[in-house]
Amino acid sequence: MSETGKPETPHPSRFTLARALYLLLGLACVGIGTVGIFLPLLPTTIFLIIAAWAFARSSPRLHRWLYNHPRFGPMLTNWYEHRVISRRAKIAAVVGMAISLGITAATARDPMIVAIVAFCLVAVASYLVTRPSLPPEETQEDRQP
Repeated sequence: MSETGKPETPHPSRFTLARALYLLLGLACVGIGTVGIFLPLLPTTIFLIIAAWAFARSSPRLHRWLYNHPRFGPMLTNWYEHRVISRRAKIAAVVGMAISLGITAATARDPMIVAIVAFCLVAVASYLVTRPSLPPEETQEDRQP
C-alpha cells in the first residue's frame, strides 16, 4: 500500500503478449463500466474492479489513473480496502442478471442451458449481495488526534 492509501502499482519490465492482453481487457472493462454509468442495468463496479486488476498487470500509468479518477477511484478504493460494493451497484447487477436469465429462459431451446445459467447467476448474485455495502465505521482507537 502506498502513502496515499492506494494499492501500489507493479512495474512490468517489458512488453509481452500477456501484458497486451491484460491491457486490452482493462480498456474494454473501463469502456463497459463507463457505459454502465448511463445504463442502469449494466453494472459499473465489477467491470472497474476487473480493469484495475488487469491494469495492475499491464500499465502502471492506467492503474494509477483509475484509482485517482474522481468517479471510479472511490468505489475501487472501497473494494480494495474493505471489499465493499455499493447497494446501488448490487441492485443494478442483480437486476441485470435477472433480466439476462429471463432472456435466456425465453430463448434457450435446452432447459439444461437455462439451469446452468441460472446456477451461475445465482452463485454470482449470492456473492455480491453478501458483500458489505458500506465501509466499517472507524473505531475510536483508529482515529488520529
